[in-house]
This record gives sequence, C-alpha cells and structure tokens, in this order.
Amino acid sequence: MPHDRGFAPPLARMPSLRDLSLSAVVAGFVAVLVGFTSSAAIVFSAARASGADQAEIASWMWALGLGMGATCIGLSLRYKVPVVTAWSTPGAAMLITAAAGLPLAQAIGAFVISAALTVALGFSGWLERALARLPASLAAGMLAGVLLRFGLDVFVSMQSHFALVFAMLLSFLLARRWLPRYAVLVALAVGVGVAGAQGGLHLEKLELAVAMPVWTTPQFSLAATVGVAIPLFVVTMASQNVPGIAILRAHGYREVPASPLVGWTGVATLLLAPFGAFSLSLAAITAAICMGEDAHEDPRKRYMAAVAAGAFYLLTGVFGATVAAAFAAFPQALVMAIAGIALLATIGNGLASALHDPQEREPALITFLVTASGFTVFQVGSVFWGMVAGVLATLVLRWRKPKPAATDPAR
Repeated sequence: MPHDRGFAPPLARMPSLRDLSLSAVVAGFVAVLVGFTSSAAIVFSAARASGADQAEIASWMWALGLGMGATCIGLSLRYKVPVVTAWSTPGAAMLITAAAGLPLAQAIGAFVISAALTVALGFSGWLERALARLPASLAAGMLAGVLLRFGLDVFVSMQSHFALVFAMLLSFLLARRWLPRYAVLVALAVGVGVAGAQGGLHLEKLELAVAMPVWTTPQFSLAATVGVAIPLFVVTMASQNVPGIAILRAHGYREVPASPLVGWTGVATLLLAPFGAFSLSLAAITAAICMGEDAHEDPRKRYMAAVAAGAFYLLTGVFGATVAAAFAAFPQALVMAIAGIALLATIGNGLASALHDPQEREPALITFLVTASGFTVFQVGSVFWGMVAGVLATLVLRWRKPKPAATDPAR
C-alpha cells in the first residue's frame, strides 16, 4: 500500500512456503478472475482479426497463460515482491484493427519486433532513469484514477443485481471487522452462493479441453513493422508497463529495479510470440489486488499472492478453453463487485497518499482526474495521459519565477 513504508528491503529475504497464506491464494485467484473476464474477449477478437483459426486461438491462450504464469512466479520469487504480469489489453484492442488483413505470419513477425524493442528498452536502464524522477504523489494519483471505476462498479452493478452485490458488500464489511484477512474470500463465497441460488451460474457447458501450442514461423514486412509492431510497443509501454511500475512504487516496493522487470516480460514475449503471445507486460489493476492488505497484512509476504496468480495463469494456459468457459460462468455483476471490493482499500490509500503533500496536491489531483476520465488520444489511454498531465502541472507550478530586478537605491 502507499503507506507501507519502513519494511525490510525485499531483496534481503529468501522466499519461503511459510509466507503462503489462504488470503494470498484468494487474492491471486481474484486477480486472474478479474483480468481474464474483463479482457479475454478482446484477445479472442484480436486473434481472429489476425487470421488465427480455432486451434491457433487456443495456442494464443496457451502461450499467454504460460508466459504470464512463468513471469509472475519467476519475478515474484526472484525479487520477493508481488510482480503480476498480464497480456496487453490495449495492445489487443489495437490489433483488432491494425492487424486486420495482414497474414498471420506477418502479425507474428510484428510481435517479435515489438518484443525485441521491449527487451532493448528494459535492459538498457533508460526506463529506470526516467521513472526515478517521477514524484510519488503522481504515481499514487494515477493508481487511484486507474482503480476508481472498479470501486464505482460495485454500486453500478448494485442497481441491476441489488441482492447479489449488497450481500457481497455487507459480508465483506462484517468479515472486515472480525475476519479481516479473509474478507474478500467471504465476499466471493457469498457472491457465488447467492448467484447459484438465483440461477446465475452457467456451468452446463464446461468441458475439459487441453490447449496445444501451434507454431507459426514469423515473417517480417515493413507494413507490419510500421502498422503493428511499433504501435504495439508504444501502447503496451505507455498503457501497461509504465503504470505497472508506478503502482509497484506507490505500494512501497521501491527497492525493485524496474528495468529488468520490463526486460524479462519482453524476453518471455520474444520466446512465445511464434505461438501467439502478442505482448506480455506488467499488470496494473490486477497487480493492485495482489499488493493490498487483503493479500496479507505484511507487505513482505504479499509476493505469494502474485505467485498464486502465476499458478492460476498456468492453468488458464493449459486448459485455455475450459478456463474461459469457467470464468464466463460467473455473472458479470459478481465479477465487477468482487473487483471493486478487493480494491477499496487500495483506492483509499492511493488518494490519501496522492493528496497528502499540499505542494504536490494539485498535480496529483490532475493526474487522478485525467486518468479516471478515460481520455484517449492516438490509441493511447488515459493512464499515460494522466501521468503526462501531472508532470506538466508539476513543471508549471514549480517553475521558478524570475526575480525582480534590483533597484538602484541612489535613484
């Protein structure tokens, strides 16, 4: 959390199974549930737009699940912090139009080029040096802006599914008082129970099916490089990796070098691109679920939530079609509610940290408002522009006014 300061540097600790807890496993599951249900349809559409058939779409899910699982687990255990990775949802949305009409092999070649650019930027250290100049209040404002709509969605979904969402919220508040570590689990269990009683769970179409990898030899073309690879790299970096790093910093994990995190997501994409991994990146929204107090009261042990998320992502990769149907069985209102409930504390702490310093309050507030607005330009989302607006406001407000010219006392 933004107020979690003073804990031991994460690199000083060794990972241990004793750090694993039920609350961390639940946080990891909720992160995967929210990430998968909120954007899997976009990935399927992107795969179809790129010319993938049914077997190749299953291969995309296999590659993405394997890549996210491996990077979540590997990076979290290496640095002992909750490093959650994800596919690039803005990148997938861009592919729906940008990759339409291109041969699949050329689209795969564009994925390889985009991944190579990510590796180069990540391991060069340029990104680290740029982010070191970023005020913590702006990162906190961006975090709160990113997550605001999830908090609002709890009450939006309550309008159409009052009994379900109210029962989840009430059970969360009651558990928060007497069983705080398991409050999200209690809310999820109550939600599933109420949804089942209302006939809202659709499990009848579940079939166990293992996804198989399909290799596509990359082909490189100028059109795919300019029209897909470079935009995919820019959108993923601006809308996923930069916010993902900022959220890590906002939660107090400042000892972790940002450059290798981004670099290794690029390496994973590079290796898995021929199988359909179009772009792996650091997560932002789902990462916050694994970094909150509900994952563990000790911030040094929250990395196990990301490890759990990685394990669930591996399952989504192996049983891609089955998991997609399982997640689709949950009512959308339940997914919206559990996401917002799991992020309530994170939103509150983000706002508190953003507005704490009066001298940085206005830039942080501008960052929060622009980020929350959904403002989009050049296919780059409001998360990036919120940070740009906050930096611009900081520069303007801190700009030193010229000193008045000294007057001659003899005059």
